Amino acid sequence: MPAIHGNPTEIHELARYEIRPDALDEVVGAIEEFVAYVRSNEPGALRYEVWQESERPTRFVHIFVWRDEEANRIHGESAAVKKFAGILYPKCLAPVEFISYTQVDANASFRRT
Repeated sequence: MPAIHGNPTEIHELARYEIRPDALDEVVGAIEEFVAYVRSNEPGALRYEVWQESERPTRFVHIFVWRDEEANRIHGESAAVKKFAGILYPKCLAPVEFISYTQVDANASFRRT
């Protein structure tokens, strides 16, 4: 099987953060609501996953792939992002860290519609 590379117009990002323990239930609820919105309303979000650290459940990672800059812009300007950030950011122990990546390879591709 040949290497699997992302489309060069795609934007691959990761966001990571840690929240206060007393905010865990509220933040998990906000994550679930937010990802449901992305899943239903943002076809340019080719991948949006949220992972919670097993050993330290107050640490989270969001993994996302946007079809292109326009999809990323639409997401960033959405009311859902503003609402989620309004809940999340005050509960973080430090600012959310956003990191951009280039896909090198994968064992399987994900939906690219």
